[in-house]
Amino acid sequence: MVDVIIPVYRPDEKLKALIEKLNSQTVQPAHVFFMHTLTGGPEDEHVRDILSEAAGAVITPVKKEEFDHGGTRNRAAAMSEAEFMLFLTQDVVPVDEYLIERLLEAMEEPQTAIAYGRQLPGEEVGIIEQYTRQFNYPAESSVKSGEDLERLGIKTYFCSNACAMYRKDVYEDMGGFVLHTIFNEDMIMAARVIGAGWRIAYAAEAMVVHAHKYTCRQQFTRNFDLAVSQRQYREIFDGVRSESEGIRLVKDTAKYLLGHGKWYLLPELVCQSGFKFLGYRLGKKYERLPRWLVRKCSMNKAYWK
Repeated sequence: MVDVIIPVYRPDEKLKALIEKLNSQTVQPAHVFFMHTLTGGPEDEHVRDILSEAAGAVITPVKKEEFDHGGTRNRAAAMSEAEFMLFLTQDVVPVDEYLIERLLEAMEEPQTAIAYGRQLPGEEVGIIEQYTRQFNYPAESSVKSGEDLERLGIKTYFCSNACAMYRKDVYEDMGGFVLHTIFNEDMIMAARVIGAGWRIAYAAEAMVVHAHKYTCRQQFTRNFDLAVSQRQYREIFDGVRSESEGIRLVKDTAKYLLGHGKWYLLPELVCQSGFKFLGYRLGKKYERLPRWLVRKCSMNKAYWK
């Protein structure tokens, strides 16, 4: 049995498309737990009407000040009695009706605790982000374990709750997602799972459309928060290679642009990469910065209240 868990806050039109795709899956979830963070405005009722269209919908209102990346997902997980839990975000759209079926196939190996899907970019995000998705989510499936740490570094822990299925008993053994984390609850869980001897599967055949076109400033703030989360959980992340993976992405992207006659996008790549690097380096030193500057650098400003 599979339950689906989706945090919702001010969704766009992708939510309806997501629900339509969930309703047409070859393997139907027993429940779809929507954790609906309220705005306090008239749109709340409209969103609730959309959520109720999902087969097996269970809608739980969440006060905005109570939302937590890990804690809110844990609340939903506590309501589930399924063997497997599929976490999605409100802005992913499954490519076909086989998403849940393909993820379950990836979980057939008893030592696999997590299986995450392939994220494909939409046309609107641009060539650089399209290549980044291709870099992070290749066409070939794979399985990662602790034996890959020396070879893959931090990529061993790579996992995204935009589309990830968890074996519920392992999730509970790990204590659920960390509470009050600014970001990265999925990779922190993945690191603990790997550390406990379990495996993580990347299921390239389980596909969703999911990508964002970030500005240079948004790249800065996002990578600032990423570095903050790694600094807060330094016992996990300090012992693995991380920055070299970012450098490889920049080099490979530049080669891709040049190889496809898109040399004129190199300045944009340099700008984005520079802001990513600055945000990441500053986030690693957030404890030394004044709180007003930390809030200014962060994408998740409410976290610092």
